[in-house]
Amino acid sequence: MPGRSEVMKEQHGRYVHPGFVMARIVNPIVQRLGGTLVLTVPGRQSGQPRTVPLGRPFDLDGVRYLVGGGGETQWVPNLRAAGTGELRLHGTTTRFRAVEIEGSERERIVAGYRAAQGRTVDGFFRELPEPADHPVFRVEPLD
Repeated sequence: MPGRSEVMKEQHGRYVHPGFVMARIVNPIVQRLGGTLVLTVPGRQSGQPRTVPLGRPFDLDGVRYLVGGGGETQWVPNLRAAGTGELRLHGTTTRFRAVEIEGSERERIVAGYRAAQGRTVDGFFRELPEPADHPVFRVEPLD
């Protein structure tokens, strides 16, 4: 749970560590149920596929975005390094190119994300209130 998690400092920035229950119990169950958006991206050091559930898809003005609600979590530097990944939702996989968004555009997207996700992300934003702490990537499908 974000409110009970520890804020950590990663190489590139701050993030809310998900804690044992979320990382080892909740996320694997959510992935298997298939009702959530799942990101697969190569690990930046190993090159091996890393998979993480991201929750509900977030679209703003007809464009899909990936928002690091918990800050600079492991998937963020992996996606930066790879530049591409795969998203799976309801059994459909989409290959994509990631374009990182900065500045005022990121602030607008983070505000939209926070409004759309509601209370489910409140804990993250209590720990990391600044929009700059939440990386944003535009998803550009490759297929």
